Amino acid sequence: MKKLNLILVLLFSLVQMVLAQSPPSIVIQNVDVFDGVNEKLIQGTDILVEGNLVKQIAKGIKVPDGAEVIDGQGKTVIPGLIDAHWHTTYAYTPASILLANTGDMAEVAIISMTGAKETLLRGFTTVRDPGGNPFAIKKLIDSGEYPGHRILPSGPFMSPTTGHADHYGRLETPRDKRYINYWEQNMMSMTSDGVNEVRLRTRDILKMGATQIKICTGGGVSSEFDPLDVSEYSVDEIKAVVEEANNYNTYVLAHVMTDKGVRTSVEAGIKCIEHGFFASDETLKLMKEKGAWLSAQAMKEEDMNWSNPLSAAKFKQVTDAVDELYPRAKKIGVNIAFGTDQLMDASKAKQQSTYLVRMGEWFTPYEVLKIATSENARLLELAGPRHPYQEGPLGVVKVGAYADLIIVDGNPLKELELVGDPEKNFKVIMKDGKIYKNTL
Repeated sequence: MKKLNLILVLLFSLVQMVLAQSPPSIVIQNVDVFDGVNEKLIQGTDILVEGNLVKQIAKGIKVPDGAEVIDGQGKTVIPGLIDAHWHTTYAYTPASILLANTGDMAEVAIISMTGAKETLLRGFTTVRDPGGNPFAIKKLIDSGEYPGHRILPSGPFMSPTTGHADHYGRLETPRDKRYINYWEQNMMSMTSDGVNEVRLRTRDILKMGATQIKICTGGGVSSEFDPLDVSEYSVDEIKAVVEEANNYNTYVLAHVMTDKGVRTSVEAGIKCIEHGFFASDETLKLMKEKGAWLSAQAMKEEDMNWSNPLSAAKFKQVTDAVDELYPRAKKIGVNIAFGTDQLMDASKAKQQSTYLVRMGEWFTPYEVLKIATSENARLLELAGPRHPYQEGPLGVVKVGAYADLIIVDGNPLKELELVGDPEKNFKVIMKDGKIYKNTL
């Protein structure tokens, strides 16, 4: 009898160990599914999530013992949204901290960590960060200690002296190149000049954990010393950065707006153009030929308030060009990404959702949602082995994919406006198999 009891105790302990090691299961029942790729919905189905991956999509899935069940009530599941141009450490941090130096990196990190949760609750489960220092924030989010979106960081965006990343004052010119300023020391931005220096800084940024590199090859709106029409970096400098990124099995994206700058960048090996508002049809055709991506923004003049009249004038030039860029790029067949580029104003961060709906001015709801899910995920895969999330695909709802899922109250493929009010219309938000919002 004692021997039998011992065996039963051992069996019970073994079962408990197996259960403890089994990934938690969630079954979402009775939903229509937009899989991120196909326009036709998978209707009236269930989704089984085990751990952080989608395990099964079928009708009438048998609920595993101990699984959590969510009744989807016939609503629509879409993949977690992806923003290909989201500055984790710039979006919520006030301009006074970054440009007037009234704060420090600890303050930036605290503000940004809070902001990452807000971004996640808008349904953006993944972002590509094209400039700043979100490395510690990414680490804490990935560990599960703090809620927030996945991050593919570029580290500090890099430009030459007088370029988009040059935040030195006129009275610091010429400056002693042996020293760098506070924000450069903290990898928020970086100036570098000459082939040898851009190689060194690219290696520094990759060492920090960048999944891709961002450089500036043309003028910017928020920066003081570079009009929109200028070109930044020589061809040799651009090629040096591209070579270093290629050696690290990843790629380079470029902040640039003018036609000349876009063409030079693509010819030198740049894989993704950020903005590109003034690209000609000929240059867009070159981008298609090279397989390069266009990551523009659906901005309008009223979206931003600029205290600097120079920046306000430059911003109007940009927004005047947006309306005719998207139709030309779509007609030519360029790879199009969705990104928002919100900067230094927490009150404006919610425009992330507004920009997504605004894409409907040039694309169908299906095209918009495909761009913001599976197409953006395809862009992120250019990072190759540097891509930090490789357990399954992002931006899709299929077996083996990451369980980044949103239950929408309605069908956004018919009413794109639904994604513009995530607080009201996103009933469930799941990232990595964990539920961050459930109001069903």
